[in-house]
Amino acid sequence: MKLATTIEDIFTAHLEKFELAWWVEIITTEPACTYYFGPFISAKEALLSKDGYIEDLEQEEAQGITVQIKQCHPQELTLFED
Repeated sequence: MKLATTIEDIFTAHLEKFELAWWVEIITTEPACTYYFGPFISAKEALLSKDGYIEDLEQEEAQGITVQIKQCHPQELTLFED
């Protein structure tokens, strides 16, 4: 059916864009966590947004903050280290 093919094509196109999205990855030593914020269409958009996320974590007294802008597809948005 033509309609089903079209809907499937649209879904697949959006899924591919999501997998190629840019994310802000923030790792903290205290608490020992990795956070992902996004998705963003471009690295520039992610870079411009990172300061707000850092401020939020600093207000929550997170320590040892490192930031990376990367293209990925995180399975979870917050990962807690054991």
